[in-house]
Amino acid sequence: MAAPPDTSPPKRRRGGAADSESAMPLVEHLRELRSRLVKASLAIIAGMVVGWIYYADIFAWLSAPFEAVVAQAQAEGREVTLALTGVADPFVLQLQVAAVTGLLLSSPVWLYQLWRFVTPGLRRNERRWAIGFVAAAVPLFALGVALAYVVLPYGLEILFGFTPQNVENIVSVDRYLSFFIRMVIVFGVGFLAPLMLVLLNFAGILTGKKLLSWWRWIIFAVCIFAAVATPTGDPINMILLAAPILMLMTLAILVCLGNDRRRARRLGPTADFDAWDDDEASPLDATETN
Repeated sequence: MAAPPDTSPPKRRRGGAADSESAMPLVEHLRELRSRLVKASLAIIAGMVVGWIYYADIFAWLSAPFEAVVAQAQAEGREVTLALTGVADPFVLQLQVAAVTGLLLSSPVWLYQLWRFVTPGLRRNERRWAIGFVAAAVPLFALGVALAYVVLPYGLEILFGFTPQNVENIVSVDRYLSFFIRMVIVFGVGFLAPLMLVLLNFAGILTGKKLLSWWRWIIFAVCIFAAVATPTGDPINMILLAAPILMLMTLAILVCLGNDRRRARRLGPTADFDAWDDDEASPLDATETN
């Protein structure tokens, strides 16, 4: 007599695809994307409302670096003015400030929604990595923003120092706001670069040993980035940006080396990815497991 068919659910392989998420069809992915976008948009709109209500206080914070330069210029007998040149510029400015405030305030929400949209395609341990990277990215980006806020008055003072005599500096507010946002983004992204190296190491793409062998090129690349990113390019501002990034790079390399040792203890000889050529088979364990 033939054995009855096995109706039990198939066993999942350990270490395979995400064990708590089943494959979703394209329509379900689109619905999931729509749901995440709606939630993120609502959070951004709520942040924009806050930015619209507290517009005066937020603009005072944004313009504080410029006001410090204005006070210094007036003490030296120069005129530096922040001005609006268009009829609709006051309304557009308030809308821009509200939009920037909404993006910043809602960043934890839309980052979480982005993470939740990606997690169905990740393994369980990779989801934990994602949580850790998101949790580390927020304070690192905030640290970069704080440094940009400190450096900006010095950069503006140096730039306005090239103004000839009997010439006034009338700066459009939208140009200053664009300059401020660019500085903040550049500094914030610079502080996230070491985190990306750790991400590549945890994904098995880069090893700590390889990163350590590139230390000269890393220092050179960070200095070039700092020279281009700072508004003036002078050595003082360049060092203020390059020094903390290099310290974070050093910490990232140490984390990568520690992760390599942990991987080597767990995987044995197969953990050394650089020891094998692309066309050479690695010594995988061919023992069949039931």
